[in-house]
Amino acid sequence: MFEALTEKLNSVFKTLRGHGTLSEKNIQDALKEVRMSFLEADVNYKVVKEFTDRVKERAIGREVMSSLTPGQQFIKIVHEELAAIMGESHQELQLSGKPPISVMLVGLQGSGKTTTIGKLGILLRSKGRRPLLVPADVYRPAAIDQLRTLGKQIEIPVFDSRVGQDPVQICLDAKKFADLNGQDILIIDTAGRLHIDDQMMEELDRIKAKISPNEILFVADAMTGQDAVNVAKTFNDRLEITGVILTKMDGDARGGAALSIKSVTGKPIKLVGIGEKLNALEPFHPDRMANRILDMGDVMTLIEKAEAAFDEKQAAILEKKLRRNEFTLEDFRDQLRQVRKLGDLEQIMSLLPGMGKLKALKGFKPNENELVKIEAIIDSMTNEERRDHTILNGNRRLRIAKGSGANIQDVNNLLKNYVQAKKMISSMSKSAGFLPSINLPGKVGLPQTKKYIKDKKAKHKKKKR
Repeated sequence: MFEALTEKLNSVFKTLRGHGTLSEKNIQDALKEVRMSFLEADVNYKVVKEFTDRVKERAIGREVMSSLTPGQQFIKIVHEELAAIMGESHQELQLSGKPPISVMLVGLQGSGKTTTIGKLGILLRSKGRRPLLVPADVYRPAAIDQLRTLGKQIEIPVFDSRVGQDPVQICLDAKKFADLNGQDILIIDTAGRLHIDDQMMEELDRIKAKISPNEILFVADAMTGQDAVNVAKTFNDRLEITGVILTKMDGDARGGAALSIKSVTGKPIKLVGIGEKLNALEPFHPDRMANRILDMGDVMTLIEKAEAAFDEKQAAILEKKLRRNEFTLEDFRDQLRQVRKLGDLEQIMSLLPGMGKLKALKGFKPNENELVKIEAIIDSMTNEERRDHTILNGNRRLRIAKGSGANIQDVNNLLKNYVQAKKMISSMSKSAGFLPSINLPGKVGLPQTKKYIKDKKAKHKKKKR
């Protein structure tokens, strides 16, 4: 989403780094470019002015002018102020209290509200909660059917409602049902409209008054830019929302909504949708998003994704195998499957520092189909072949290629890469006394061990203190 903004900011910073010292004119010229970059990214003009004023005030002071590395110090200030306009720190959902508690999702039609409810249900279930999905949009029959279908797909119960019922009564009945059946959170899908009207707002007011939800989350389509910000402000003025969920953050919009909505509404972005898959909803961390915008990567999010996707027992078994130089094609395939669990490869790679520069290269794009092809080739082998690649003669390779829909060259390339990876792992583990990360096709690296993840998290927490 922020590719254009990232590219322009990097260009500004590159110019600043070329100066041994910074003058007031250097800084003002740089801020002029930053201002234009933000406005082109559809950031609210008042937010842009406040942002540049704060950066200018800090940058022209002794903080930058007396620094040994003024260019880097200026970037540090931009990073801190960028995080500040998005909220400074992550805001958790407030889900404490006597169950069942309620979470209302509100917004206009087309913002992705109903799908987001399913994603939120999966996220809360992963944290040990027992959600009940409540279809309270009785004006659009497809909304109720969509939520029922979604609930069946993700195996989360959906309260039985139908067109024509009073939405407030649906929510009250759902609360009783949840209490009797052991569900501890209601996730309520409220009615949306193509535009804001008094009837919709009055209905939401009534639900809020009767249910007393812990959270009222406004769902905004990040692709709509400043329109999303304006609608969020209207909802907040009327309902006093508690936070925002931005959907379609993986799209090609310019990112103005993400950079403006907190400053305009005063309410934090709590969650962001980063893809079409139903597990593609993640907590919003302003400091990490600032890192991504400035092409510094987001290693902490990458670590958390890895921690959720990788099996600790399997990792321990693999570590022992690697130390004994017993890394087979079977292990290679299993690791590919683990990598694919992390999510979309392009999104995963965007979390690595400096990826913005690589994306600028013509045609650079990770090919997820290559991982699928490699897995198919290994699946076409017998157990014996997967455990001992040396028996793969010409006839066997031809059979494997036909069985996987690949060609002989694909099979040969896979075996060549596997042998090189095995040699590298063996030599590095012997000389360094530890296991390196495993570099797989598509330049995806696996974390070294569970200890590596814990050490990284501990270091991050210490730094925040």
